Parts: sequence; structure tokens; C-alpha cells
Amino acid sequence: MTDGPSKTLLPDGLRDVLPPEATREATVMRGLIDRFRASAYRRVDPPLVEFEDSLLDGAGTATAPHTFRLMDPVSQRMMGVRADMTVQVARIATSRLIKAPRPLRLCYAGPVLRVRGSQLRPERQVTQAGCEIYGADQAEADAEIIAVAADALHAVGAKDLSVDLSLPTIVPAVFDDLGLDAKTRKDARLALDRKDAHDVAALGGEAATRLGALLDASGLARRALEKLNSIPLPPAAEAERARLARVMDLLEDAVPELALTVDPVEHRGFEYQTGLSFTLFAKGVRGELGRGGRYSAGSDGTTTEPATGFSLYLDSVLRAVPAAARPVTVYLPANTEPKQAAALRQAGWCTLSGLITVSDIKAEARRLDCTHYFDPAQGDAPCPLD
Repeated sequence: MTDGPSKTLLPDGLRDVLPPEATREATVMRGLIDRFRASAYRRVDPPLVEFEDSLLDGAGTATAPHTFRLMDPVSQRMMGVRADMTVQVARIATSRLIKAPRPLRLCYAGPVLRVRGSQLRPERQVTQAGCEIYGADQAEADAEIIAVAADALHAVGAKDLSVDLSLPTIVPAVFDDLGLDAKTRKDARLALDRKDAHDVAALGGEAATRLGALLDASGLARRALEKLNSIPLPPAAEAERARLARVMDLLEDAVPELALTVDPVEHRGFEYQTGLSFTLFAKGVRGELGRGGRYSAGSDGTTTEPATGFSLYLDSVLRAVPAAARPVTVYLPANTEPKQAAALRQAGWCTLSGLITVSDIKAEARRLDCTHYFDPAQGDAPCPLD
């Protein structure tokens, strides 16, 4: 007889979160949401599973390859487990809250599940937290959403933050202006994604000149903008360049400690974005803390409206946040009066009540990993363990 698979074995990319890490995650998440609410973002909580045709509609089509699907035994319709919460919040904004005053500010937090992880993020279940603004097309909305993300990250202890600003619509606009055929577009896109100046130069002609200049216009924000300003761009791309300049001015005023960089040719991960986009990083922390940008909410022709927002990834955020201090816990002997225990909790102490009488209170407190013990014979205040 052979043993079956271990009941503790979980699928790749999934894990149990144990104490004290689970408490730390909940504390950081609560801190993020509190900062979102401080800027008047109202929380929504969409379901974990939705019908496939609504979950993967509009901007949600970009999440289709990452979405788990299952059959609903009640309706006999296909459902999907959300791989991203942004598309769900957009659905709520353009349906349930369509009559709410604009600009509409919403925030959210919850787990998402993906078919497979990535090299940088192998986890398949991650927790997202984020904000969205609907019905505002101004550069001020773009700047606000970035500032709110930075404020929330600072509030939970993340330091040395930077934002990489991207313009994913500029390259397609230049492609159109140059009249490039499908094969040349594909070759150029691949070269730009690889940041391969040699292959861009190999395109030849005006394409090599203008796309090479765009590739070179990356790095520290002011230097990049100066180079962008020297490149002839079609009207649609000029508008995005002007938006970038305005957002930079607003951020430098609102969040002067935030480091800004620009990459005008980056588009990977921003496939459904319709304008200025961004990625959040912290110095010395692996992977991005979050990303966001401008997109169109809704897709039926009557509810489409401009939107911008961001999603933070809790696994990365936790790597940027200082480790939690050991929790201060008071051991209460089994004979402690309930009023005394309640008074300690009211004073802010975390109490752990003994269930049986023990001869050595201090030893029992140490065994249960407490930091203090309560001994009525020594007064009303908890005693620290030596």
C-alpha cells in the first residue's frame, strides 16, 4: 500500500500565510485602505467570481489568458475567477454607480488568482489594493492617482519610492505617422521592447531616426522630457507629451521626494492603457510595488468614460515595509478576574488567558511566547519577562 499525496501539499504558486505574517499582511492592508479613504476614495468589494462575458469584457480582454474558468452549476454559464480587480471596479462604476457624481473615486482590496505566475512574481494568488477615478480626463487626475499611491505606500513604511512614467500610445501614433507596414511594426516593436538600439537603427530611414530618438528619451524625468521635446511627433503623441509635462509639474509640487523617471517606449503590461501609465518601485526591493494608468471604462458605446487608477501588489509592498515588531502580549493566569483582564485590554494590552492553573507563571508565559505576565500579587500592571 502506497501513501497518498500529502494533504499539506498546495498547488504551485499558492501558500498558507501563517502567524505573525498573516497579521502583518492584514495590518499593512488596513493601513493602505485607511490612506485611500483619507483622500475620499470609497471602497467597493466585487465578488471573487463573475460570469465570463462580463469579467472579460472591454479592458478585461487583456486578462483572459490569466483567468481560471469554471462552469456555474446553477445557471450553466461559464464563470471566471478574477485575475485583476480593476476591470470589476470599472464594471461597477459604469453600471451600478453610473448615476453617481463624477469624478467618481473608488478603492478596493482583495485576492486575485491567475493561471500562472511570472518569473518575477511566481505566486498565482496575490492580494491587490488600489484606487480608480472615473469621469476625469485631466492631467490633474493622473497626478492625483500617483500621489495617492505614494502617500499610501509612505504611510505603511515604504521608503525611497520612484515612479517610472510610460506613454504606451506614443509608439503606435508614430508608427501610424510613418506609415509602417505590419512586418516593420512587428520588428520595430520587438526591438523597442528589447531596448535594442542596434535593431532600431537597422530599420533605416525616418523610422530609425524617430524611434531611435524615442528609445534614447528615457531615464530621469527632466532629461527625458527635454529629449522628447526635440522629437517631431504627430498631434496625438504631442498631446500625450504635454500631459506628461503637466503631470510631472504637479507631482514635483505635491510629492517632491518622489523620484520620477520616464520610458516613452515601454508598453508591456499596459496593453489596455489608453494614455499615461506608470510603475511604482522602491529602492532595493525586487519587483514593482504596483502599476497603473489611464484606460477607458466600459465597452458598450454608451457607458464608456475616461478613467485612471492603480493597483498595488501586497507581496511586493511587504518587501518594502519594515518587519513588524514582536507583538506585546500579556499572559493572564487562569484565576485572573475577568474585570482585570478587560481593564488591561481597554488599556491597549493584548492578553492571552491561561486555561489551567500552573505553578510557574513566568515559565508558562515564556512557553506561550508572551512578552509580559500578570501577577495580581505584584500590582495591577503587567510585568515584563526578564
